[in-house]
Amino acid sequence: MAVERKVDATSHVYLIDGSGYIFRAYHALPPLTRSDGTPVGAVQGFCNMLWKLLEDLKGEDEPSHLAVIFDYSGKSFRNDIYPDYKAHRPPAPEDLVPQFSIIRDATRAFGTPCIEMEGYEADDLIATYARQAEAKGAKVTIVSSDKDLMQLVGDRVTMFDTMKNKRIDPAGVVEKFGVGPDKVIEVQSLMGDSTDNVPGVPGIGPKTASQLIGEYGDLETLLSRAEEIKQNKRRENLIEFADKARISKELVTLKTDVPVENGLDEFGTADPDPDTLVGFLKEMEFRTITRRVEEALGGPVADATGDATAPVDRTKYEYVTKLADLEKWIEASHAAGIIAVDTETDSLSAVASKLVGVSLATAPGKACYIPLDHGTAGDLLGGGDRPEQIPMDQAIAALKPLLEDKSVLKIGQNIKYDLAVLSRYGIRVAPYDDTMLLSYVLESGLHGHGMDELSELHLGHTPLSFKEVCGSGKSQISFAEVDLAKATEYAAEDADVTLRLWEILKPSIAPKGKLTLYETIERPMPQILSGMELAGVKVDKAQLSRMSSDFAQKMAEYEDKAHELAGSKFNLGSPKQLGEILFDEMGLPGGKKTKTGAWSTDVSVLEGLANEGHELPQAILSWRSYAKLKSTYADALGAAINPDTGRVHTSFSLASTSTGRLASSDPNLMNIPIRSEEGRKIREAFVAEPGNVIVAADYSQIELRLLAHIADVAALKEAFRRGDDIHAMTASEMFGVPVEGMDPMVRRKAKAINFGIIYGISAFGLANNLGIERDEAKTFIEKYFEKFPGVKTYMDEKREEVKARGYVETIFGRRAHLPSIKDKNPNMRQFAERQAINAPIQGSAADIIRRAMIRLPGAIDKAGLDARMLLQVHDELVFEVPEHEADDMIALAKKVMSGAALPAIDISVPLEVDARAGAHWGEAH
Repeated sequence: MAVERKVDATSHVYLIDGSGYIFRAYHALPPLTRSDGTPVGAVQGFCNMLWKLLEDLKGEDEPSHLAVIFDYSGKSFRNDIYPDYKAHRPPAPEDLVPQFSIIRDATRAFGTPCIEMEGYEADDLIATYARQAEAKGAKVTIVSSDKDLMQLVGDRVTMFDTMKNKRIDPAGVVEKFGVGPDKVIEVQSLMGDSTDNVPGVPGIGPKTASQLIGEYGDLETLLSRAEEIKQNKRRENLIEFADKARISKELVTLKTDVPVENGLDEFGTADPDPDTLVGFLKEMEFRTITRRVEEALGGPVADATGDATAPVDRTKYEYVTKLADLEKWIEASHAAGIIAVDTETDSLSAVASKLVGVSLATAPGKACYIPLDHGTAGDLLGGGDRPEQIPMDQAIAALKPLLEDKSVLKIGQNIKYDLAVLSRYGIRVAPYDDTMLLSYVLESGLHGHGMDELSELHLGHTPLSFKEVCGSGKSQISFAEVDLAKATEYAAEDADVTLRLWEILKPSIAPKGKLTLYETIERPMPQILSGMELAGVKVDKAQLSRMSSDFAQKMAEYEDKAHELAGSKFNLGSPKQLGEILFDEMGLPGGKKTKTGAWSTDVSVLEGLANEGHELPQAILSWRSYAKLKSTYADALGAAINPDTGRVHTSFSLASTSTGRLASSDPNLMNIPIRSEEGRKIREAFVAEPGNVIVAADYSQIELRLLAHIADVAALKEAFRRGDDIHAMTASEMFGVPVEGMDPMVRRKAKAINFGIIYGISAFGLANNLGIERDEAKTFIEKYFEKFPGVKTYMDEKREEVKARGYVETIFGRRAHLPSIKDKNPNMRQFAERQAINAPIQGSAADIIRRAMIRLPGAIDKAGLDARMLLQVHDELVFEVPEHEADDMIALAKKVMSGAALPAIDISVPLEVDARAGAHWGEAH
């Protein structure tokens, strides 16, 4: 609680920029709502930041006086000086507005003075209090990173940026502005501030402003001697915009004489009242900080047993090495009805790894580790090469009924891996929840969904890292070699944290309207994908070897050609050598240098030169293309073949994109090139077992069809219903040419626009794609919008939607958060706008193919087919099927995939599926 205490030379006054705290809290954390639907994400962030500051300041820099200062809602005196002041600032986000008053309640709950004043900004109040305290000989710390406050810094006034944990003194101001605190106002008057709509002088940025003030001393001297400036434009602007510079100086100068209603003496610090603060935090439903506050203030702390927010205590975990003890844990698990499960293995590959141990958690803080194949364990259990453990077959036999018991919910973090590992030991885990997917459904695009990141975000706890347990580099050991005490801490903690995360995340799914999305599209996918990963796909290693040789030969041919064109030998793989030849020796135009001072030779530079008819860049591009085909595909795929299965087993990622699209790794099969003939050959190496064929089923132009549906474009919808060539139809509509006998180049332009529109393509991007001038590309896009105004309306709506809400949604309710829409960098904001246009379309397509994947295994079983789903690559599914069942599988795939949106969404255009069979993927595709 704040107390009355006189400010004198022994005092240390802290003035917190509360408005800055609010916006930092809002942008730093994912959206959060209370159980009654009230948004409280910024409130939680504000409370965390204020509590951390108060705790961190205990000791040497402890404040004697402290207050939180806020901007007053509405206009300030600066609007009287300059009506356009802050005129361009967008309104506060819709979900932040109701949190402003709650944050002021939070400040008072902390027992901290909450100061604001009509007609003035927080900076003016801070300036006034800082000068008052300074006059009394007190030290002042302004908690903010706002550059406008740097004019206040001096011998007794510093700033503290809590985000960077950095104090800003006069030297820090010079580092920022190039001048001392006494000249900051002069510099700001020249450079202006686009955020606050302070005009300044056009063409003068921070560096120039500091140079001018350094030379002339102050604004008025500079303006009076502006005729002396040698640079024409700069001189003209200083003369023309002198009045704007003077107005800017009035705007940026902080008032230090505000008639404040609360005196400094009222800001004396004291511990907050536990009942008031804890009551407020509980009302907000902030469990983690509530517990921290209760512990710190010595209030009544609830029993930690079963509390997800209780501190993690690794010393309480148990290791289980006797069957009788395991049976007690199994009995407790049945009684709990909900348990977390995690597996420890000796490899990241779910297909090739060996099970080392299993961990269980039956309640927060109550977890165990069951070692099954540890080779050494130090002296924990008396030393020896192999510690006491339950024999693998006995442990698996005991765990199997529990893990398959449908009355016990199993919780996993990225449970797809555990499903695959345990299935190889005869255990089919069901039912299950996945905390990674719960987080993905709730907060896609806001942060990663790995356990460590989620633990820090939601629990405020940093788990043990694999590196801490197993080491790294050459000294890294297998988990099977880890001492059992350390292994227990690491493995049991994973299960414990996973269960705690589930208790926090799962209750949010239904109130936020994401239960159907999670249950019908996300939750079934780990089982589907683990089956596909275990199945793998057969790859013809001999054919890959032949391709590798062919690609190497082509590389050699282009290498010789490049040497001939350059007139000397050089390393084609060296950007430095290539840049010197292209731009220093050959003097080709359009060169640009990187930050290191070397010539850039990236693909865009080389393509630009090649398009202008230069042969050497084209030869380099061809060489690079074959080099990638050889190393990334022909060689890498051959090396990825599992020696036990003779097949390649990729790993699918469920939560790595903001739109719901899957990704794959080890090896990545999503990016196999298909635009070139040589790239398409790679697919020919993916073959079926003898007696089988590959069936590839691909959605036809699904994203364009969804654009027609979502944007409600009548002409496009009708064309899809008629089965028209959509690109020819678009060309005909745009350019007024008949479909019959259409010039292929005209159709190609329409195709590039059709697909480019989905990605919010710019005139610059389309010009690059088609190799035309930007003005011509701009005209094409304008014509497109004239013919299909519904598309333009859709794009405009999505841009506005993402600005207002910070996210967009698919037709199934998948939310893609795009925080970069609030980035200061305009390029980042424009990128977010393009994502907002694309995400509902691409994400809806991803949702539809997920729904198809979930339905297909059951449909295959029901039809009595002996087919296996092997791969998903963007809009395509790949199956292996006995040759005599190929036609039935094609018909089934078309039926299931084309109706995958139903009954949830009735798409207003037909979803068509192309499906074919072949001896290899290339032939089927």
